[in-house]
Amino acid sequence: MNRRLTGVKQKKSRVKWVSLTVLMVAGISYLWWYWDSSRVESMESASGFHMKFRTTGDQIEVYQDQKWQPFFVKGVNLGASLPGHYPGELPITKEDYLRWFAMIDEMGANVIRVYTIHPPAFYEALVSYNRQKEGEPLYLMQGIWSPEEMLIEKKDAYLPEIREEFRHEIQDAVGAVYGDITLPEKQGKASGKYTANAGQYLIGWHTGTEWDPVMVQNTNKLHAKSASYQGAYFRTTEQSTAFEAWLAEMVDTVAKEESKQGWQHPMTFTNWVTTDPLSHPGEPLYQEDLVSVDPTHVKAASWEAGYFASYHVYPYYPDLFRHDTALQQVKNEAGEIDTYKAYLRQLKAYHKDLPILVTEFGVPASWGIAHLGNLGRDQGGHTEKEQGEINAALMKEIGEEGYAGGIVFAWQDEWFKKTWNTMRFELPEDRRSFWVNVLTNESLFGILGMYPNKDGVLNIDGERSDWDKLQPEEKQKLNLSLPGFEEIWMAHDEGYVYLMAQLDHSFDPQNEQLYFGVDTTPGGNRHAPELGGTKLDEGLETLIRLGKDDESEVRIASNYDFHTRLYGKAYGMLPLKEEEQRDDSGVFKPWKLAVGLEMEPPDSKKYYPMEEVDAGKLLQGTSNSEDPNYNSLAAWQAKGKVVEMRVPWMLLGFTDPSSLAVMSYQGEGKTFKTVTTKGIRVLPWIVNREKPQTTSLPESPTPFRVTELPLYSWPTWEQVRYHERKKQSYSILQKAYREIKPSILQK
Repeated sequence: MNRRLTGVKQKKSRVKWVSLTVLMVAGISYLWWYWDSSRVESMESASGFHMKFRTTGDQIEVYQDQKWQPFFVKGVNLGASLPGHYPGELPITKEDYLRWFAMIDEMGANVIRVYTIHPPAFYEALVSYNRQKEGEPLYLMQGIWSPEEMLIEKKDAYLPEIREEFRHEIQDAVGAVYGDITLPEKQGKASGKYTANAGQYLIGWHTGTEWDPVMVQNTNKLHAKSASYQGAYFRTTEQSTAFEAWLAEMVDTVAKEESKQGWQHPMTFTNWVTTDPLSHPGEPLYQEDLVSVDPTHVKAASWEAGYFASYHVYPYYPDLFRHDTALQQVKNEAGEIDTYKAYLRQLKAYHKDLPILVTEFGVPASWGIAHLGNLGRDQGGHTEKEQGEINAALMKEIGEEGYAGGIVFAWQDEWFKKTWNTMRFELPEDRRSFWVNVLTNESLFGILGMYPNKDGVLNIDGERSDWDKLQPEEKQKLNLSLPGFEEIWMAHDEGYVYLMAQLDHSFDPQNEQLYFGVDTTPGGNRHAPELGGTKLDEGLETLIRLGKDDESEVRIASNYDFHTRLYGKAYGMLPLKEEEQRDDSGVFKPWKLAVGLEMEPPDSKKYYPMEEVDAGKLLQGTSNSEDPNYNSLAAWQAKGKVVEMRVPWMLLGFTDPSSLAVMSYQGEGKTFKTVTTKGIRVLPWIVNREKPQTTSLPESPTPFRVTELPLYSWPTWEQVRYHERKKQSYSILQKAYREIKPSILQK
């Protein structure tokens, strides 16, 4: 009996201690949260909310040193993926974020924008980094992803399932930022327990994604009677449309959720040139000027932190930047017609007394090009140095035209991304993240480069020493005996096929040309003028020529050329020659990429021919990033007897090298088929300029046996090896960010 009573007392004592411990932990957690929230200087508004940022007139202001001061945003957009992964896999670790934050901070940026909810590690890292940082913290602009695919598919923003999903996303985003939510696991979404309060470092909320104009137009038509919204914190004006009313409701929902946390931050929604409120009579396509989403039709009713407009503005899209004469009236400091500057000026004038941010701008450092822009500001085709110079110039213009700031796109390269003019050739589609297609410009917008594993290991510089250092399993010697060649070695990584040839004499492009025929699958050209009188037992899909600067290129067999097959045969936008569509046509054509489709009424206002660029040009230079002459687009170099080159996979017909997939000769219409290759066979020869019809290939009455050439092969891969490095553009943008003197700070 006594033992039983003693046990009861001990049990009660344990319960008390457990309860007390729980209360202490809860109390400490609350105090920690409160202390953490108080680290950033803020003010309490008349309505009792904490405020760090607000909008006043056409400026964003920050509360600092016990007063409100103008704040110019110098930001960077941060993606959610790494090579070998898609964003929904959420592969970025806390250590990655911390390392990146230090580099972003060093670059001179003061704002990081994310498009959607990141894992808890992101917010933990941001809080951790800012706690130990001297001076002003790195601020966060939190994006809230709208149900983009459903909106485009259903074309009605008012559908209950769309509204419900968007509201849930808003609630989750606010909870994640303030460290006040646990998100269950869900495919493609961030999940986990969010405990880090990053709300103190927030500059504002960025709601939604770029709006599909057809969806906007249809929503306005279906719900014309719902063109007004009067919410607790945000409302519409009398001029608003149904879609703008829906947007006001979503922004108001964000405000309601944040108000529960005792804070207010400035609000905005995503917009882009396609749905801006300006009229563009010179835009070729009706759909690019079909409908407006007007930020001035949404007002802050009782949201003291205010509201601002934001746009994604690139200098090459839509085509109005090249064709609209209304934008060809403004010149830059160099006296050149500058349509980007003109557009910024028009857009700023429209948004009178409303702060406006360019929340995406920039150009990629990529081999491929997708659109042409004014002043050479194309979507791709730039070296890393050119990328930095253009991005710096765009940021400077954003400041000069009175904007509240700019956020460059993007921080890191993302291999999984696709571009309209290469996406049909990347097959299987779900393996894009396993290799980097440098013809796909969208993959290479980063200021922080994500390089395939042999970058910096095999430098294209005409030296063979780095080849000699490669492990045996990382390279393959081609055992062939052909006139003019002593050795040929090959290697590869996630971005390129590498080749090093040692000749029996010094290569002189002024007097000779060097050819490499490439065979990956049955078919192709078994004869060609470039082969002289030699005939082959198996055809070549592509032909590499090295010579003078304007000669060095990759060409493709005319009946294999998938660019012409798509835009000529399927779409009828390119002329077709019947003889070139036959097997063994003997014709190798320049490797082209589309940069503008043929446009004609009724879709366009007048006829515009198709535009294409040569993607197969091979630049001579060095890929060694430590060399003062570094060129990120360098493809080949020769020194003495040694010739080195690297060729992007797609230029050789590969649709996915990680699974050994190459483009097939089969397939009609707008879709393509692939086949699995056994590897690559290379046939090299030399042509003397004095005797262009004679090659170094051995003369024989029978076809040369390409099928007996050594096969360069490799296993499929499911894991990628890569390394990150600041691009040349980093230091150039760093200088611009540090030196920029925006007009708002000069007032």
